[in-house]
Amino acid sequence: MSEQTQLIPGNSLLTNTPEEGRALAIKMARLVIKITQPDAAIREKLRPTYANDASMLIAIGQVVATEFDTIARANNYWR
Repeated sequence: MSEQTQLIPGNSLLTNTPEEGRALAIKMARLVIKITQPDAAIREKLRPTYANDASMLIAIGQVVATEFDTIARANNYWR
């Protein structure tokens, strides 16, 4: 990988609200995809494949949910 990608934007899991936490979870999940497949052209080529596959879309949702769980715990569930 030629460029350094920050996997945790801002180097913090702390957010002010659950909504911000959810947005961070989505961003982190997207970064996982970018790191796994760093070639943007290949990612673009693959998009129609997973966009039309319910199992792959569910898997993406699970990745976001896992990231959100981690962020929620770091934020003491915003209590």
